Amino acid sequence: MPTKAKLSDLFYDNNIKNFEISFRISAADFVMFRDGVEMGKYHIEKNTVQETLIIPLYGRKVCSERFPDLFKDDEAERICNMLDYDFAEKGNRMEAGVGLFGAIEVAQRQYDIACEVKEYLNNHPNAAVINLGCGLDDTFRKCDNGICLGFNIDMPDVTDIRNEILPAGEREKNLGYNLNDDRWMDEIPSDNGAVFYATGVFYYFRTETVRTLFSKMAKHFPGAILVFDACNGRGAKMMTKTWLKEAGISDVQAYFSLEDVTELDSWSDNFAKVSSKSYMRGYRDIYNDVSLQHKLMINFCDKYVNMIIVRIEFKG
Repeated sequence: MPTKAKLSDLFYDNNIKNFEISFRISAADFVMFRDGVEMGKYHIEKNTVQETLIIPLYGRKVCSERFPDLFKDDEAERICNMLDYDFAEKGNRMEAGVGLFGAIEVAQRQYDIACEVKEYLNNHPNAAVINLGCGLDDTFRKCDNGICLGFNIDMPDVTDIRNEILPAGEREKNLGYNLNDDRWMDEIPSDNGAVFYATGVFYYFRTETVRTLFSKMAKHFPGAILVFDACNGRGAKMMTKTWLKEAGISDVQAYFSLEDVTELDSWSDNFAKVSSKSYMRGYRDIYNDVSLQHKLMINFCDKYVNMIIVRIEFKG
């Protein structure tokens, strides 16, 4: 059996190319059915990097079930049902209290990003829509206008799994690249515009690496935009102690953070505008749709953790 990669191999910049995911599929795993034929379930090893692919996915599933009017997500439910994984423990933690708020954050984040993508497509309907560090995220399909192009980029072993669980659809490609490998940029057509987005990705890169990546993108894709989520240093420390601990991950730290979005202004002469909105209330205010406990947590995230969605417009 292949040696499992440590999470530090994925997130430390010098070793990211060595990242591997080993998915075991055995005869015992073939329990799904399609048109009367048994299909394979994908086995997820606990306490490995494999789990990081399904935590946001499961959060969306939970919200789809608990808040169907806000976060209905049939695709998240479908994919979770394809996985050979005991969700009981995650369910107990994520379906109430603080755990449920984490699920709400994940689902709201996808909604926020989708709003930004759709807005860009309103003015650039034939644009390329690029998901950086895609995992098992399906935001492109939720934003597809029927003529835009979708590109989902992640490490090759992740895209191998994605090709099985979320095979690329019409006008869509799954690209296996390390984001620090500039060759992926040559795969993206941008003559008709490009909107890039990342969810829960940049926290695990060192600030200088993020700065270098953003600067290269701004130079390579004039007129494009980049949208991503961020928080301040306090939030990054809390992420390490809560979300990563919840996932059973101990060898990764959250690095990149923003105390103020204006920090980005000086990163590149090719940035035309940098702006941000509240993560939990900037795109759709769900304050009155959640419990008192979650109202308090929304206020905490806004005032003390500075959870935001950042939008960078590149000069044309």
